[in-house]
Amino acid sequence: MTIDSNAAVSQRRGVHVALWALQILLAVFFVLASAPKLLGEPTAVQMFDLIGFGQWFRYLTGGLELLGAIGLLVPRLAGAAALGLAGVMVGATITQMFVFQAPVMALMPFVLVLLFLVVAWGRRRSIPLLAAWS
Repeated sequence: MTIDSNAAVSQRRGVHVALWALQILLAVFFVLASAPKLLGEPTAVQMFDLIGFGQWFRYLTGGLELLGAIGLLVPRLAGAAALGLAGVMVGATITQMFVFQAPVMALMPFVLVLLFLVVAWGRRRSIPLLAAWS
């Protein structure tokens, strides 16, 4: 092994560790974010009333967030879970902007979309449709 290949291996290991750290942080965040929705916390109930789809949508959103958080911690599912959660956060961004008319509040889910796309790209080998770009 040459010095260049050692550096490349070290860099790949660093990216791998950074992705795992990001995945763990995002998973913890989304376990905590899903709890009020799934447990019927009054603010979450009121917020989903304003959205207008009914309370089934609150359970769906909370369930997707919880399943996505778990998926982020399973190596074979991490890329797909990140893509799924990016989709959920695209919906949250649109909801903040157009339903709640709070563009500033849309920044948080938008940043989360970007973070999930970073994870999905980093774990693209576990996503059949993206594996070709590996």
